[in-house]
Amino acid sequence: MSEKKIKITLVKSPIGYDVRQKRTLHALGLNKISQSTITAKNPAVLGMVEKVKHLVTVEEVNDETA
Repeated sequence: MSEKKIKITLVKSPIGYDVRQKRTLHALGLNKISQSTITAKNPAVLGMVEKVKHLVTVEEVNDETA
């Protein structure tokens, strides 16, 4: 059974937001606008995405596209 994956894309600048949110984006691997990362869908990652949901977009991807 394969893990589900999600694609996270930074769509808004973190300038002017809390340092903790900037660190969360960095931990997700997002540094520049329009940068994307594909990661496993697990509770830890989903919790981080929830904290910065106003700065990112999330979409599920198939294993073939990853």
